[in-house]
Amino acid sequence: MYALLSVSDKEGIVEFAHNLVALGYKILSTGGTLKLLKDSHIESIDIGTYTQSEEMFDGRVKTLHPKIHGGILYRRDHPQDAQIAQEKGINAIDIVCVNLYPFKATIEKTDDFDCIIENIDIGGPAMIRSAAKNHHNVLVVTDKNDYQPIIEILKNHQNTLEFRQKLMIKAFEHTAQYDAIIANYMNKRFNEGFGQKAFIVGDKVLQTRYGENPHQKGALYTFGDFWQKHFIIKKGEPSFNNLTDIHSAIKIASSFGQDAKAVCIVKHNNPCGFAIKDTLLQSYQSALQCDSVSAYGGVVALNGVVDENLAQVINQIFIEVLVAGDITPKALEVFASKKRMKIFTQNSPYLLSVQDTYDFKHIQGGFTFQENDTISEQEIKNATLVSKKNATQTQLKDLHIAYIIAALSKSNCVAYVKEGALVGMGMGMTSRVDASRAAIAKAKDMGLDLQGCVLASEAFFPFRDSVDLAHQIGVSAIIQPGGSIRDDEVIKACDEYGIAMYFTHTRHFLH
Repeated sequence: MYALLSVSDKEGIVEFAHNLVALGYKILSTGGTLKLLKDSHIESIDIGTYTQSEEMFDGRVKTLHPKIHGGILYRRDHPQDAQIAQEKGINAIDIVCVNLYPFKATIEKTDDFDCIIENIDIGGPAMIRSAAKNHHNVLVVTDKNDYQPIIEILKNHQNTLEFRQKLMIKAFEHTAQYDAIIANYMNKRFNEGFGQKAFIVGDKVLQTRYGENPHQKGALYTFGDFWQKHFIIKKGEPSFNNLTDIHSAIKIASSFGQDAKAVCIVKHNNPCGFAIKDTLLQSYQSALQCDSVSAYGGVVALNGVVDENLAQVINQIFIEVLVAGDITPKALEVFASKKRMKIFTQNSPYLLSVQDTYDFKHIQGGFTFQENDTISEQEIKNATLVSKKNATQTQLKDLHIAYIIAALSKSNCVAYVKEGALVGMGMGMTSRVDASRAAIAKAKDMGLDLQGCVLASEAFFPFRDSVDLAHQIGVSAIIQPGGSIRDDEVIKACDEYGIAMYFTHTRHFLH
């Protein structure tokens, strides 16, 4: 029995090989893997010696040989295949253990194209695909986490077709992901990221009980290892909708720097509360005042560590999901009696958010694909004053908060902020003035004083009507992208009312 071992990531390979030898396998190997095995006193056969064909072209050709691929691919239960194998001196290779040249790691650390090209594996994918194709006879291994379970399977004579099918699927996933990363990289380098094909590849993190609704299936996939490293389940099971709400809440709460005591409350993907105060407790209390009705059963993201005192305050109402940088053991105990509550952390003193390069959205029959939207600090700091009146430093801070919230909320939207807290939010409306009316109405329902607040819009005001409404409730300053054919009318209205207005010149539609 032969097992072929040729891996770039050599973690665990020595122990795996040792156990295979103990089970009676002869080891075929190449290059660095061969050297490591020999240095570890594991008897191994050089593939070049085995095939009587030396490596060529600096190792570009070493496993592309009939004795290798014939040994992997020939069908053991086909008499003609078996006869040809015997005539050609081709031995059966029953295990193929391969992981590939580190292409992804290479492009993350260098822009040297020659180096990048040399880290495109050829022989490895060919062997994996051969072994996966012939999984009726061959066990293909591409994941080092499978080494120990495979040894146990072999020891207990449980190497079933069903087991080999599972490894076959993993193998094809492995090579498909590898090729997708290469294709996406080449399109990014030579086609500005938009080639004739686009590949979206993710690793499964967890299966949700269902999707948006009980009749739909759903799961969470990750592009890298962010969710595996920074999603710690402390209590409960995340649902599909929880995950999308967590995404929205973290994106806003983590947008103001590591030290900002930011708290964001989200319901159905929309912010219904936000604040930055001196402490997380003060921030939570202020955020809750924006819309305590919608906050019930919502998702709360806190940019910091939840302590016992804060936990006791949060525990006064039903919050379905709490996500934070971390939580103390005593704080976790506070929520023990809340059976439906879910708590997740990131094993960090503050919230972490990953900025993906691209964004996509499903439409019937396909998907739209674009560069991910980002909100530059410079577009806020360098916003152009277009009114006669300047904003105060306090107002500028509130404008900063309001603008980010608006930019990260569903269009059309407006955000009203006062003293570091969201006091009114209208989002996802078909007109901007309707968004303004909705925000004002909600603020009045909650008994909030809007006098002196600031206003942000993620896109320009098409008419002055939103400014007229803003004046009626006491808005002191406005920030918006500008760009309307009626900008002059909008600016004139601000000057009439003594409202400061700034243009960022960058629109942030979120549909």
